[in-house]
Amino acid sequence: MTDSPPKSPLFMGTSGYSYGEWVDAGIYPAGTHAANMLPAYTRIFKACELNYTWYQMPKACAMERMAAKVPPGFKFSVKLTLTHEVNPKTWTQEAASFRQGVAPLKANQSLLSILIQSPPYFQRTQKRLFYLAALADELAGLPLAVEFRHPSWVNDKVFYGLEQRQITLVTVDGPRLPHLFPRLSLVTNPKLFYLRLHGRNRQGWRSGNMQKQFDYDYCEPELREIGTMTCQEIMPEAETGALFFNNHVRGQAPKNCLRLEQIIKTLP
Repeated sequence: MTDSPPKSPLFMGTSGYSYGEWVDAGIYPAGTHAANMLPAYTRIFKACELNYTWYQMPKACAMERMAAKVPPGFKFSVKLTLTHEVNPKTWTQEAASFRQGVAPLKANQSLLSILIQSPPYFQRTQKRLFYLAALADELAGLPLAVEFRHPSWVNDKVFYGLEQRQITLVTVDGPRLPHLFPRLSLVTNPKLFYLRLHGRNRQGWRSGNMQKQFDYDYCEPELREIGTMTCQEIMPEAETGALFFNNHVRGQAPKNCLRLEQIIKTLP
C-alpha cells in the first residue's frame, strides 16, 4: 500500500476583506475599524483577492504598505479591469502602470496572481482574442489568470492558447444559467489553478443587483462537492492553487471558506 501523493499548496481566502458587515457577522472582533481589517483577516486566511484594484489603479507605495501588514507567506491576487472599458489609445500605458503598481508584491513573493476578469457582455470575437493576446504580452512575466463570464469563450482554441502562454483559466462556480460561462475543471497552467466561488443565487444574477447577486450561503453538500472536485480533478494538475469565495454578503464568504478548508483537510 502506497501513500497518497502530497496535495499542492492551496491558498484559500475571500474576494476582498474590508466589509463592515463582517463585524456584525462575528468574522472580525467588535469595534474593528477598516484600517485594522487586513491584519484581522490575515489571522484567519493565508490569501486575499484584492477588489479595490478593479476600481482604481494600484500604486506601488500602497502595495508596499499593504505587504508590510501581512505575515510572511501571505499571498495576494490582484484584480485587473482592462477588459471592461478599453481605450485603444491608452490601455498599453494603463497596463504599464498596473505592472509598476504591483511590482512590490512580485518583488517580495507575495503576488499569487493577476486576475483578468471579463464582464458578461465580453463575447469572444477575433478582435477581443487579439486584444487579450496583446494584453498578455504587456503583462508578460506576471502570473496571469483569466475569468470569462460569457459562454462563447468555451472553445478549444482559446484553451490551447492559454496553455501555450501558461495563463490560468479560472474555474468559476456560479448559478447554472445559459448566458454564463460554465464551471469547468480544466487546468491550462501547470503552475497555478484558480477557483472563484460566486454563489448560486439564480434570481440574484438575473436581478442585476450586485448585493443580491452575491448573496448566497453554500450548504454542506455543495461544499463537499466543491471540495471533492478541487482535490480530485484540479489539485493534481497544478503546482499551486488559489481558491476565493466572492459571496461576501453577510459574512457568508469567510464562513463558507473556513468550512471548505476543514472539508478539504479530511479528503484523500
